[in-house]
This record gives sequence, C-alpha cells and structure tokens, in this order.
Amino acid sequence: MKRIAIINGVNLGMLGTREVDIYGSVDFDTYFKQLCQRFPELELTYFQTNCTDELVNCILKNRDLDGIILNPGAYTHTEIVLADTVKSISAKVIEVHISNLFNRENYRKKSYLATVCSGSIVGFGLKGYDLALFSFLI
Repeated sequence: MKRIAIINGVNLGMLGTREVDIYGSVDFDTYFKQLCQRFPELELTYFQTNCTDELVNCILKNRDLDGIILNPGAYTHTEIVLADTVKSISAKVIEVHISNLFNRENYRKKSYLATVCSGSIVGFGLKGYDLALFSFLI
C-alpha cells in the first residue's frame, strides 16, 4: 500500500468559510474523509499549518513516503525554503492549488515549487487532490 501525505499550508484550515466563491464551501477535514473513502488502496495522512517552519518539518518528516501532495497556499509565491526542502528529498511531491493561479493576481502566477515538484495541478477546486492521488495509482 502506498503511503501519501497531504500537507496544506497557510489559511487552508479556513476552507469552507474563506472566500467560498474561490475555494468552495467544504472544509478540508470533511473532504479528507471523502478522499480516504475514494482511495482505500492508499494510506493517507493529512497535516495543515499556517507556519513555514512546521511545513518544512512536516515535509522532512514525510520524506520517505511514496509521495506528498503539497498545497502551501500563499507560501507558494514567497517561501524559497519550501522549494529547497522539496528539492532535498526523494519522495515524489505534487503541488496542488484549488484556484487557478494564472487567472488571479499577478503575484500568484509565480510558484517557487513548480520547478522542483513532479507536477502541478491548479484550478480544479478540491478535485485537484483527487487528481494528484490518482497519479500515484498509475
């Protein structure tokens, strides 16, 4: 059984109540339970934090898993340390963003992670996590 960690960053703990027109009305805890039901062949864990240091530590702690799905939120555009951390591990890391970064503000169009991740999924809402998980099955 493949082991996958889903790691969410800044403000993603507010899903379901924050800018529902962009991020939807479902909180991530509820969605995570649905993911576990849809992907019983994967062993999933979930972590969310608003702190860069905790994101780095969680990535490093999970470096030996089969994969990591990483949505650092706005840290995508500001935290080079996250890219350096992803670059330093062997686990396959997929960057996921709920909104389409490329039809939003200009500062959101730059991802420090895109060049160090195995792939990026943007703009499919929470279904982006499903797509990322599916990639570990093919």
